[in-house]
Amino acid sequence: MGIPELVLATRNPGKRAELEALLRRAGLPLRVRTLEDFPHVPPAIEDGESLQENARKKAEHAYRYTGLAALADDSGLEVEALGGAPGVRSARFAGPGATDEQNMALLLRLLEGVSDRRARFRCVLAYADGSGVRLYEGLCSGYILSEPRGSGGFGYDPIFVPEGFSETFAELGEEVKNRISHRGRAFGAFLADLGRRWTEKG
Repeated sequence: MGIPELVLATRNPGKRAELEALLRRAGLPLRVRTLEDFPHVPPAIEDGESLQENARKKAEHAYRYTGLAALADDSGLEVEALGGAPGVRSARFAGPGATDEQNMALLLRLLEGVSDRRARFRCVLAYADGSGVRLYEGLCSGYILSEPRGSGGFGYDPIFVPEGFSETFAELGEEVKNRISHRGRAFGAFLADLGRRWTEKG
């Protein structure tokens, strides 16, 4: 029997490398693939009203077209003073095709003069296989700065300071960020569950 395969519902090679490293650390023998390996798979339609809906849609879509167990994630920034916005629309907050800089600029403009800067990043992972879909969530609370700092990361990382730190996600470095981030925590929950079920099977 060969090594079981897991497909990430993304065409991003960075996410593939990240998950492979996490799986190695957890001692789980899985071969990771992405949708780059399946050019016939059309893009999933992300029209859900929540992170959970979109993550589920992407995972089910990848499983349906590849026949392999699939993992998808959807993440967003939830700002307290904006009633949880941008949330599920984080990547397109300033409009379709908006850049990270444009999204950050709009967010900072909306928070001008606002003293409550509390925010949290939320990640939802969806794992789909023949037995259904399982969801895993990770949260990271913190606050929003009034201007960007740091050159690492992506998205809203340069304006988000996680709880217990004075540096932004863009300043902390990849290792620290992955350990405390919303995505790192969601992956941790997924890997713990996968490892448990792997042990039960064995």
